[in-house]
Amino acid sequence: MGYAYIRFYSELKDFLSVSDQHIPVRVVVAGHETVKHIVEMLGVPHTEVDLLLVNGKSVDFDYQIRIGEYISVYPMFESLDIRSVSKVRQKPLRIPRFVVDIHLGKLAGYLRLLGFDTLYRNDFRDDELAELSSVEARILLTRDRGLLKRKVVTRGYLVRENDPREQIQEIVRRFDLSQLALPYSRCSLCNGILSSVSKKTIEKNLEPLTKEHYHHFKQCPDCHQLYWKGSHFDEMENFIRSILNKNQETSI
Repeated sequence: MGYAYIRFYSELKDFLSVSDQHIPVRVVVAGHETVKHIVEMLGVPHTEVDLLLVNGKSVDFDYQIRIGEYISVYPMFESLDIRSVSKVRQKPLRIPRFVVDIHLGKLAGYLRLLGFDTLYRNDFRDDELAELSSVEARILLTRDRGLLKRKVVTRGYLVRENDPREQIQEIVRRFDLSQLALPYSRCSLCNGILSSVSKKTIEKNLEPLTKEHYHHFKQCPDCHQLYWKGSHFDEMENFIRSILNKNQETSI
């Protein structure tokens, strides 16, 4: 038995006690503990980690820590290509797709509004969320730290903010999504891809004032929800612009 030393960087410190945030944490090891075990024992889900260095050398989660070794743990580098360095992941996930837990329904709607493929149901079980994340290579967004510690989950993020509008800003900033957004391309209700539809084919479903004042429509082929630039459109445009501009300002 002896000690190893582990230090977490950037937002990974959010998971630590205040006393552990700015110093290497000393942990007891017997020589058979894996990096994954130690990282999660200290409260950091492995899905938040993108680079592990042991004495300056990149290792994977199954590396067994030896007495006296120094481990550096870094968060996900979504806007930086570290494929030639990191042994943690087989390949990067640069076309982000999401699966969202049952407590983040409004966040799911906002992600779809921005055009991101986002799975959400208000009755998803934890095992379903973990399986979807793994099988479909989706980033699992959740407020449940324990869910992110499931071994099958390789991409995930613990949402810190409470307010949905702050949450979408957090996610856009965290995953560098501004340049990838395609607003109004997906159905905010079911995630289907919208397509333009002629007014003539759907006018029987329109209210009289809508039929009189609006002429361009999109429809979801899956749930048949209709979309048009109604009275709320300017407010929505300002909201989207504020999200994307804030993220761009942060990136400069």
